[in-house]
Amino acid sequence: MKGYVDDIEKATKRNESFRRVLYTGANLQLVVMTLKPGEEIGEETHDDRDQFFRIEDGEGTIVIDGKRHPVEDDFAVIVPAGALHNVINTGKEPLKLYTVYGPPEHKDGTVHRTKAEADASHEHFDGKTTE
Repeated sequence: MKGYVDDIEKATKRNESFRRVLYTGANLQLVVMTLKPGEEIGEETHDDRDQFFRIEDGEGTIVIDGKRHPVEDDFAVIVPAGALHNVINTGKEPLKLYTVYGPPEHKDGTVHRTKAEADASHEHFDGKTTE
């Protein structure tokens, strides 16, 4: 097995898609995201998975169970399983971040170029990993 080895900061900053799955293991998944100014992921809850976010570029707000947390470059956030959460770009530039789900959330290789494309998709992790 190869695993995933790359400069995550560069991979995150060069990503232009709303969501791009970089690696899917049996127990976790690495995803890069770019939110346009004013865009948000949308409120969601993952009852069976914790989620880690790392902000690489931009400014935003992460809401966890109604509590708003301003975030910017170099911030890390962990959302525990069962918490209602949202990520909102409150800045004037794209918000670039990566997130790690445990267990995986999306099908391996998923790319949603826009939020509208992501909202229209109903895909979920199907048990197939990157390797």
